[in-house]
Parts: sequence; structure tokens; C-alpha cells
Amino acid sequence: MNIKMSSRAKIASALIYIILTVAALFFILPILLVLLNSFKSKLFVVNTPFKLPTAESFVGLTNYTQGSAATGFFAAAGWSFFITIFAVAIIVLFSSMTAWYITRSSRKFCKGLYFAFAFAMIVPFQMVMFPLTKIANVLHLDNPVGILFVYLGFGAGQSVFLLSGFLKSIPLAVEEAAIIDGCTPVQTFFKVVFPMLAPITITVAIINAMWIWNDFLLPNLLIGSEYRTIPIAVQYLRGGYGSIDMGYMMANIIMAVIPIIVFYFSAQKYIINGITAGSVKG
Repeated sequence: MNIKMSSRAKIASALIYIILTVAALFFILPILLVLLNSFKSKLFVVNTPFKLPTAESFVGLTNYTQGSAATGFFAAAGWSFFITIFAVAIIVLFSSMTAWYITRSSRKFCKGLYFAFAFAMIVPFQMVMFPLTKIANVLHLDNPVGILFVYLGFGAGQSVFLLSGFLKSIPLAVEEAAIIDGCTPVQTFFKVVFPMLAPITITVAIINAMWIWNDFLLPNLLIGSEYRTIPIAVQYLRGGYGSIDMGYMMANIIMAVIPIIVFYFSAQKYIINGITAGSVKG
């Protein structure tokens, strides 16, 4: 009986492994196609997109050098890095403090505020983009610094929701011990609570970084072409009569996704490791 169950478990796990491998290939294949086509001339990208580069179609790094110059890629990357890094930092900082206050307070106002943040997750951006643009103009938020606070408004809903759920798993005894040792509420949060939030803050940072780095609509509405981020710069990659050099496009896409992939893999271990385990001892 045990042998049959063991063989069935092995077959089931093998099937799951095969299904997941096939699914992973479906996700990876488009990226590989973009990578391969980034080394072809634009004619071959259009005519033979699924073939490997040949001696005739291979152009080396020409698409990367000329494509980055055509879009002003590195200047756009500078603005993308600035907006993404500081917007994510602001979202993580303020959302974690808000979630901590909401979770530890027993006031009805805080419960209502929690549901307001949860509701904000389901409000589509398209519903509020026109009044938002007007308000941002009136408040002078239509610049690279002001847009950081606009991103805070949109990113706080999901971030507070995720952080609140994680905070509920942290024993209150840890904070009570810190207060007994003489910590103020601010010291308790930054010295005790915030370090324990590392797994979920990294997750929140990854989610928001991917969203902000790839966002086209909000920067296009608020800061336009004056401060081009990467998605806006790539959108302006056009030749004569509205045509687009697809070789340049593929190269720019590859350069755009590399930073976010590196960030994800460098932070992946913090998601897996749950450092709150064993935080209360004795």
C-alpha cells in the first residue's frame, strides 16, 4: 500500500514539475525572442522574427548603441531610476508606519481607514486620471519630485494591506519588551518592528518597483516628454512616416528589463526567508 502511494506521489510530482516547466517556458520564450531579435537588423526582425541570427542578419551591438542614442535611453534611465528608487522608498516608509499604527490601534477610525486602503486597491487608475492630473497641476506635483507623492497615493493601498497582514503575525510581546526597556514609540518601530518587516517590505518594494519602472501612463500625464522615463523614451522611437526601427526597439526593451530582473533576483532571498520565526524567545 505504501509503495503504491509512494509511486503515485512521484508520478503526481513529476506531472506538476512538467506542467510548471512548460508554463515557465511560455513565459521565458517571449523574452528570448526579444533578446535574439535585438541582434538583428530591422528588416530581419520583421521578416524572420522566430529565426536565430545569421551572418546576414546579425548586427552585433549596433542596435544597442544606436538605439540608446536615438531614444536618449541613458538620460531616461536616470529619471526612471530616480523616480523608482525614491517613490518605492517613500511608499515603504510611510506605508509601514501607517500599517503599524492601524494594526496596533483599537480605534474604529483605524478600522475604517484600513478598509479605505483596501478599497483603494480596486479603484482603476483610468477612473481618476483626469481629476488627478488637474489636482497635480494645481498643487505643482507635475514634476519628477511631485510625482513621487502621487505614486505614494496609488501605491499605499496595496502596500498597507500587505503590511497590515504581516504585522498581525508579529507578537505584541516584542514591542512591549522594547517599551519596558525604555524605547519610545518611534524607536520601537524603527529599531524593533521595521527590521522584522524585512520579508514583506522587500516584497512590497519589488511589486511597486516593477509597477513604477514600467509605468507609462502616469509619467506621460504628469511630466510628459520634458522628463522622459524609459517607457516614454521608447514610445518616441519612430522613424520616417511613423515607422519604428524594431531592432532599436528590441535592444531598448532588453536594456529596460535588465535592472528590474537584477533587483528581483538580488532581493529574492528576503522574500523566502521569514525572519520573524523565533523572534520571541524564552
